[in-house]
Amino acid sequence: MSSDQPFRAADAPESDGGTPDARQLRAVLAAVSIALMAVVASVSGLNVAQTHMAVEWGASQTTVLWIVNVYTLALAALLLPLGAVGDRLGRRPVLIAGLVLFGAAGVVAAFAPSAAVMIGARVAAGTGAAMIMPITLAVITSTFPEKERGKAIGVWTGVAGGGGILGMFLSALLVDVADWRWLFALPVALAAVALVATVRSVPDSRERAASSFDTSGALLSAVAVVGLIFVLQEGPERGWTAPGTLTGLAAGLAAAVAFVAWELRRGDTALLDVRLLRERGLAGGSLTLLVVFGVQAGVAVVLFPFFQAVLGWSGLLSTAAMMPMAVVMMATSGLAPKAAAVIGARSTTTAGIALSALGLALMALFVSVDGGYLSVLPGTIAMGAGMGLSMTPSTEAITASLPRARQGVASALNDITREFGTALGVALLGALVAGGYRAAVDDRLDGVPREAADTAREGIANAVEVAPSTGGHASALVHAAQESFVEGWQRAMWAGVAVMAVLLVVVALRGPDGPRRAAADGEEAAEATLTP
Repeated sequence: MSSDQPFRAADAPESDGGTPDARQLRAVLAAVSIALMAVVASVSGLNVAQTHMAVEWGASQTTVLWIVNVYTLALAALLLPLGAVGDRLGRRPVLIAGLVLFGAAGVVAAFAPSAAVMIGARVAAGTGAAMIMPITLAVITSTFPEKERGKAIGVWTGVAGGGGILGMFLSALLVDVADWRWLFALPVALAAVALVATVRSVPDSRERAASSFDTSGALLSAVAVVGLIFVLQEGPERGWTAPGTLTGLAAGLAAAVAFVAWELRRGDTALLDVRLLRERGLAGGSLTLLVVFGVQAGVAVVLFPFFQAVLGWSGLLSTAAMMPMAVVMMATSGLAPKAAAVIGARSTTTAGIALSALGLALMALFVSVDGGYLSVLPGTIAMGAGMGLSMTPSTEAITASLPRARQGVASALNDITREFGTALGVALLGALVAGGYRAAVDDRLDGVPREAADTAREGIANAVEVAPSTGGHASALVHAAQESFVEGWQRAMWAGVAVMAVLLVVVALRGPDGPRRAAADGEEAAEATLTP
């Protein structure tokens, strides 16, 4: 079999005997998994260095938050356009270009002399990540044969779900044992390894498009995503009624409405055929990922203050405490395809959502100051298992809803859903915890000096910091803040249970029945080529 002979994208690379080459498939999966790990590790890794950057550059908290958040903004805004570019120009060259840009941006960030240079490097890294993330899943769905695709997607979803926690742990370890700039060594090294593996192993596939690229749709989608995610990220900090927040909301909503209208007008030549959102698999899978990733991100927001301010743990120990959830999540993501093959995709997803809701309920019922880590461990493990079971069939339902020649777009839609869910979960659950904390701590501040009490109302970290200045009230103030935080935590967890219960009913009644390709898949696949 000659190396320049084209293959249909629906087929896996084959050996001379005509059967899929398992060794090459493993190499492809390893390459895209490492590339994906580099991206997701960079999403959360820089959070552990916020204080270090503020001190070194004399940067304000707003500037530091922009350094952290601008990566996610660039990533989310460009996912859909660059996923479509990968479909047209070829997934392999776009993946290679993304890895080069991502790695170069990481090197610049590691040596950044100022906050301005760091922000520019993070924008470039987010752009590279937007070229990498959708392509990694598109490579899997366009390369692996049907019988192997579910397992490969299970590995991908496990890395996407647990990789962020693993990346944060390794980042915290690097900050503790070395300098904060070493944070970038991990994603740069992963990008370098993935680049070599991609060049050696990943085949190329692309769409033969008769229509021009939907530039207007790409621009409108970018504005809509930036506007809406900006609101979710900045609303808690600036205020939900601040002029900047309202402007971002108006721009995002207007662009989203214009995008839908434009895509409906384009019809079959649209960047994203929005009519497909009525399809059960796409709608159910997207809704599940939105809620599940939102709840996971929201839980992470309350877990870290619990570990650090309530239990008094270091950043490294706090991230290590999250590892059991990440490990269980990655393990069950790999098991989900087998469960789906036995009991069906809908039943597997429903079971995963039920497990996640159980985990939230366990944390709400048993969390306490005195109970420590063991009071939340069973809940985090149950939630990790539930997420792993629900993510894989949901991801497969989304990618199965679009033709294989449009898998870059399908993968980008999957990723955008995750990013929106994460931003939404952090904003809403974070607000619930903060509101519950303030309501509870008000009744526990009797006798505390007024200025210190006002500071304590801002959050548990503020209360712990100001406590030494209150003299004999110090111990009582810290304990009051800890108990109030736990009450706010419980309010947020029960809200999460309620959301999961609604999702459970929706998926049980209207969830995807199983992997089902679009009707035109056979024709589209015949037009796409795969070159080793």
